[in-house]
Amino acid sequence: MTQPLTIVVLSSGLENFKEIRTALSADSRAQLLAGGNDAEQLHEEIVRLKPACAIISLGANSDQGIRFIQRLTAESPRTALISAAYDASSDLVLGSLRAGAREFLRLPASADELKTVLDRVSDFCSVQVEAPKKKGRMIAVFSSKGGCGTSFVATNLAACSEARTVLVDLNLQAGDLPLFLGVDPKYSFADMAENRTRLDEALVKSFVTPYSSNLSLLAAPKEADAADEIEPEHVFDVLQRLRESYEYVVLDPQHTFDSITLAALDQSDEIVLVLTLDIPAIRSTQRALEIFDRLGYPRKKIRIVVNRWSKQIDLDLRQVEKFLGEPVVGFIPSDYQTAVTSINLGQPLVRSDAGCKISQEIRRIARTIAIGAVHVAEEETPKRSFWNALFKRDASLILSEPGA
Repeated sequence: MTQPLTIVVLSSGLENFKEIRTALSADSRAQLLAGGNDAEQLHEEIVRLKPACAIISLGANSDQGIRFIQRLTAESPRTALISAAYDASSDLVLGSLRAGAREFLRLPASADELKTVLDRVSDFCSVQVEAPKKKGRMIAVFSSKGGCGTSFVATNLAACSEARTVLVDLNLQAGDLPLFLGVDPKYSFADMAENRTRLDEALVKSFVTPYSSNLSLLAAPKEADAADEIEPEHVFDVLQRLRESYEYVVLDPQHTFDSITLAALDQSDEIVLVLTLDIPAIRSTQRALEIFDRLGYPRKKIRIVVNRWSKQIDLDLRQVEKFLGEPVVGFIPSDYQTAVTSINLGQPLVRSDAGCKISQEIRRIARTIAIGAVHVAEEETPKRSFWNALFKRDASLILSEPGA
């Protein structure tokens, strides 16, 4: 890019501004337009000058800086935002990226890191006049309680798609999605994360494992310690690149609210929240919804699905919905032998036995997610007064718990 990179700097103090200005002066592309520590004044300058990028230094009051990034992301989308900080924690880095920063610069800035960041900003600016890159739909299949069958559901939802789809195993320490597809991956998420700065279409394709002409898998690392080097910002970068290459990205995260999982859930267009109809799973789902509320996820982003449902389960589903405050969009029937056989054979059930009840319901759920319509199944909903009373009692206990 021959034209200069125009820059505005929000600093956390005079010495901080001088340091950033000195670092920028070493790069011939950088043209500093304005700087200071007054966010409102800098906001006016950014709106007026429309710089190529803005560097936001996150000082002691990092929350104020994060809010400023969120504001600029909404109001000046063509300005590339770079967050910067000393001794930044992974949570601070992730928080700034979630707010809308395109890059993070560790202070004091080294010449090599600054050059890398400005190179990326230059690439971003050079495509602003081009048509925006496509952005595939991202769907996370999640449960905060293990044993609810999320891997089975995620695999079969991904296998429903007739568009180019990648299934991503984000259980980085113990993922086993290759067993569900009967494949033996050569590369994993760790390889893609390590090479995230140079990912192009060909390199992305080389790291995934094809299952069929339109379904591929990005596997978890085979060695658990390989996952230790993966940071939330790496997950953010990799998933963004996958969205540019595939029409659907289906995620199977681990059953925790750690920074890796949150980096994935933040970016997802929908979260399929899977539960089974037992009290521990229902309580776990209710708590997950509370966490989603605190994270600011809109409820329209959440789709609740019951797995292993049977007519013999003595539980009023309407009472479950009332307790959770959300409708259930699907009921995957319980058929242990059929499900386990498909897993042992490494064949998604929706492809190996498309006519069975499990496959039919998963395909219906996939269509519901695709069209964005919520349909609550009401047929054959069992009612039992004993379970009603038990569930009401359990709900009252949860509501009375501290912090509920």
